[in-house]
Amino acid sequence: MGLRQSVNSLRGAVFGQNHLYTTIPTGDDQRRRDGRRRHAGFRPGPVQQRSNFYRISLAALVFVVVLYSLIVFSQTAASARCEDKAACSHESQHLWGQYSPFFPVPSEIDPRTPPGCELTFGLVLSRHGSRDPTARKTALYGQLLGRLRKSVTRFAPGFEFIRDYDYDLGADQLTLFGQEEMVRSGEAFYHRYRDLADRAEPFYRAAGSDRVVQSALNFSQGLSQARGRADSSPADSILVLPEEPGFNNTLNHGGCPAFEGGPAADLRLRMQTTWKEAFAPSIAHRLNSRMPGANLTLDETIYMMDLCPFTTVASPNATSTDFCRLFSQEEWESYDYFETLDKWYGYGSGNPLGPTQGVGYVNELIARLTGRPVDDGTSTNSTLDSSPDTFPVDRALYADFSHDNDMSSVYAALGLYNATADLPAGRKLPPHDAHGFSAAWTVPFAGRMYVEKMTCGGGGGGGEENEEEEELVRVLVNDRVVPLQNCSADSLGRCRLRAFVESLSFARGGGLWHACFS
Repeated sequence: MGLRQSVNSLRGAVFGQNHLYTTIPTGDDQRRRDGRRRHAGFRPGPVQQRSNFYRISLAALVFVVVLYSLIVFSQTAASARCEDKAACSHESQHLWGQYSPFFPVPSEIDPRTPPGCELTFGLVLSRHGSRDPTARKTALYGQLLGRLRKSVTRFAPGFEFIRDYDYDLGADQLTLFGQEEMVRSGEAFYHRYRDLADRAEPFYRAAGSDRVVQSALNFSQGLSQARGRADSSPADSILVLPEEPGFNNTLNHGGCPAFEGGPAADLRLRMQTTWKEAFAPSIAHRLNSRMPGANLTLDETIYMMDLCPFTTVASPNATSTDFCRLFSQEEWESYDYFETLDKWYGYGSGNPLGPTQGVGYVNELIARLTGRPVDDGTSTNSTLDSSPDTFPVDRALYADFSHDNDMSSVYAALGLYNATADLPAGRKLPPHDAHGFSAAWTVPFAGRMYVEKMTCGGGGGGGEENEEEEELVRVLVNDRVVPLQNCSADSLGRCRLRAFVESLSFARGGGLWHACFS
């Protein structure tokens, strides 16, 4: 029996009808009934009124319960069917952790520039665009698929594509889609800071990896095209900071020995292992049952999930591939949380030395916001930062390009997610409950942080009457306004410049850099 028949049968049982359907009364029918009631002096008495009320209330209650049960049952059954048949078609691209393609994150505060305010400064710290797997991972994925082709005795319906799949992903480089992501990012930056970008060129810096430098080039291409100067070539204007040992670089960690190899270096792996052992066994069991002979381990089960985002971003339009259809919505939520634990405990506030890796960049940001020389003794490069040619502090626009791990440390040093308690490893916490923190929400491919200053005359922009006395600072992560912490932020998430700088006492004091060498 379908949902409609169930509901009609229920209605008949409550109101005494013994047929599934009843006609909708016409206007003439209703007038005849009303006339009969008036001529008969019909007046419903209190007892009858209460009886009718109870019957209607009971019918409504039962209807809601049955309807809810049917919906839940149908959704659960559909989900189970999609997993077993490798036919899941729900949208999961926002649940792939740091391997998610860029998407604007929902913002509780309007991310547009408030009316009555004028932007005076704009900085973007951006991750590179979508890429191929790392060299180590691409080798593991290729070996895994090769083994499955040889060892699996039967591929269940929906899994047959694996038997003939030809793994041809590269290693470490931007995909064509990733390049396009960065072009669009440059266009978005121009449109947000158009009044500034029409008058001034951003100062560009990039960490030394090829994919990061290429991302900076694509970004500048998009900005130039949006500005109507597509023939400009900014390659020579990008300052590339080498990612070599011994070279101080605020866009790439590596200068803190205790962080790289100390007691907390494997904290992220321990936390991820706890969660992996909670959510991955049931997935491994299902995959192994659908591919007899696969004998997938828990790690290999995660690799099978990895193949979804990486094969997707390898396509020109990031079209989800057959690997994505193997997993349910709930399983993708667990996967996203698995990657979130990596960022929180590996490079963010969950690691004792995580925030310290971002201190140097934050002190450079303070210099740019205030127009003063850099004051830092951590990962900054004093030679570069002391020269106006390689570190100007008088520009209106800046564009820096880095990696997801380094950006996670910068967010932590800024205290953007100070409201987020340490994430549990035995159960997943969705981003809304983690005050906006997840790997997908913070550092997807082409993810970006905007730091901007604005002036708001006459108390405009929803703030106090004397706001025009000092510039306001606001931070957006992937188009989501992140309310600033510990600086008396207003209802739009902004702080006065002086209060914002004062709130960064952890970075101004060097963080725990002294512990890096103890």
